[in-house]
Amino acid sequence: MSKVGIGIVGSRFQADCIAASVRAMPEEMEVVAVASPTRGNAEAFARRHAIPRFYSDYRQMLSDPAVEMVSITAPNRLHAQMTIDAARAGKHVVCEKPLCVTLEEADAMIDACAKAGVLLLYAEELFFAPKYVKAKQMADEGAFGRVHLVKQGEKHSGPHSDWFWDVDQSGGGALMDLGCHGIAFCWWFLGKQKIKSVYSQLSTQVNAHRTNADDEAITIIEFEDGAIGMVESSWNRPGGMDDTIEVFGSKGQTYADMLMGNALPTYSEVGFGYAVEKASSTKGWTYPVFEEHWNYGFPQEMRHFARCVRGKETPISDGETGRVVIEAVYAAYASAGLGRKIVLPFRPKGIAKPIDLWKKPELAQAAL
Repeated sequence: MSKVGIGIVGSRFQADCIAASVRAMPEEMEVVAVASPTRGNAEAFARRHAIPRFYSDYRQMLSDPAVEMVSITAPNRLHAQMTIDAARAGKHVVCEKPLCVTLEEADAMIDACAKAGVLLLYAEELFFAPKYVKAKQMADEGAFGRVHLVKQGEKHSGPHSDWFWDVDQSGGGALMDLGCHGIAFCWWFLGKQKIKSVYSQLSTQVNAHRTNADDEAITIIEFEDGAIGMVESSWNRPGGMDDTIEVFGSKGQTYADMLMGNALPTYSEVGFGYAVEKASSTKGWTYPVFEEHWNYGFPQEMRHFARCVRGKETPISDGETGRVVIEAVYAAYASAGLGRKIVLPFRPKGIAKPIDLWKKPELAQAAL
């Protein structure tokens, strides 16, 4: 069976991750095109990754017959329209987190893909990170008894691209950027059960000079069976990526640090090229990682999605997954705005972006 042809929208950090991950597992997929509106970026990206075709407009790429699946790595505010356009062109869609900015957009994306008969796949790599997959396997086998608390934390020094700081493009801050990972992870780890309530504490601790978004977030999620998820998200942690989980059950517990167990404790007085994502310096003590994309789960994720396109596997992360996360993000911002727990379902209409529920608590109150 032929390889799945992938077209990437975007040419920055996440697009690099996707291209490298596809190249690492080339048996069932290949990147055949890239599109980026920034002058020269698509061509440079194509040359860097040996991609045969490049476009300045993603809509031109959608007419390329070699492209079967589109990977969207563009700013959040563009996800919905790009997905709908791709669906109408008959392309399967892989959308990076968050799925979109609003619940209405999520519904429109899901509906467009369903009508077109194409897959809408939600790129949550934590479902594929090897350590986290092993932890879930042990939990599902009963190693920890009844799991009653799952914690996930992602902390670093801030996003790669400037648009993340602009809430009109991103929809929110660290909660929107990083918290969506933790919300999805806890939900998946605990068996995709219903979320009963969400409580969140948000603040802007360090980056008020560049954004009015939250740069610190602590979110507590209550699930249908009484289990708790706790998500810590921060743009204020220098020194490189920090991504960890903790799992507690009636019969046991486990901990995982995504990157540190795959790092080389290193001291250098002069520094070197690259240590780990978000590390600003390599002088002194650092922890350079190896097989970074594999540790994140990106190659495994893209292989799974390619196999889904070929009907070999059933998606474990789809548009509905992304919608669950957006609703929980809505509830988290509303909770921070009102200083109280928000019970789900929570589906306020006409919200321009999730962070407005924090900044304008009257919007959250009107939705209760």
